[in-house]
Amino acid sequence: MSTKEKIQEQLEVDTLEKNNNEIVLYNDDVNTFDHVINTLMYACDHTPEQAEQCSILVHYKGKCTVKTGDYEDLKPRCSKLLEAGLSAEIV
Repeated sequence: MSTKEKIQEQLEVDTLEKNNNEIVLYNDDVNTFDHVINTLMYACDHTPEQAEQCSILVHYKGKCTVKTGDYEDLKPRCSKLLEAGLSAEIV
């Protein structure tokens, strides 16, 4: 086994072991598109285009993953979404 193969195997194991969480945003009949877009830009650092696309997906599909990452990074972001009146959870 060559050194290159050993390094590749280690990278694959590290990638598999890294457990990313997701913030899932759910549709509701209360919040406007503008409110959802502005909140996603504020809480998740989305560009206006990203926020608009996510809001459209949430509207038509019922839910959308809006951010992935480590739990410690996602927790305050999800709290901001909830404080703004949106329905979201970390999975």
